[in-house]
Amino acid sequence: MTQDGSLEKEQLVYFKIGGIIRKYRKEKDMKLLDLSAITGIGSAMLSKIENGRMIPTIPTLFTIIQKLGISPEVFFSQLNPDNKFPGYYFLPKDQFTAYEKEEGAKGFEYFSILEHSMETGGAFQISILQLKPGASRPLVTTSAYEFIYVLKGKVDYMLEDTSFEMTEGDALFFDGNIAHVPVNKSRQTVSLLVFYLFTDARS
Repeated sequence: MTQDGSLEKEQLVYFKIGGIIRKYRKEKDMKLLDLSAITGIGSAMLSKIENGRMIPTIPTLFTIIQKLGISPEVFFSQLNPDNKFPGYYFLPKDQFTAYEKEEGAKGFEYFSILEHSMETGGAFQISILQLKPGASRPLVTTSAYEFIYVLKGKVDYMLEDTSFEMTEGDALFFDGNIAHVPVNKSRQTVSLLVFYLFTDARS
C-alpha cells in the first residue's frame, strides 16, 4: 500500500484475499449472512469473494476488513508476494497446496499449482481439480476467463444450458461469468487442469 492509501495491485497476490477474509470471519464465529448484515454486501457476492471467484473493488474490500476489525496494515501485509518473480518457477507436485472454494461443495478437491500477479496488471491462478464420483455443487460464476483441460477421465461440463462431453485431452475456454459446473457421472475420479485469468477490466 502506498503512502496515500492506494493499492499497488501488481505487488499484491490477489488470490489470498478471499482466504484471508474467510479465516478472519471464521475466527469471529460469523456466518456469511452475519457478515452480509454488518457490511451491507450481499452474501452471494461475499461467497464469490471468499471462493476466489471475484476480486473485490477497493471500497468493498475496505468495508469488509473494517467490519471484521482488521487493520489495513495487517490485512495487506498478508497479500505481499513471497518473492519477486525470478523469470521461472519449478513447481514440484508435493508442493501443490490444497484449498477450499465453495463451502459445502461435495467431492471437489482443489490444489493450487501457481498463483501470480502480473506487473502489467491482472493475475492468474493454475489449479488441479480432483472431481470425485458423485461430486455435486450448484452452478457458479467467476469474474475471470477460465481454461479447462481434462487430464484424466470423462466429465460433462455445463455452461448454463449447454453441456460439453469432455474426455482426456479435451479443452474448454470460456467467460467465467457464464454459470458453470463440471459433472462427474462416472465411478472414477476425474482430474482437471483449471486456469483462471483475472484482468483489470474484471477486477
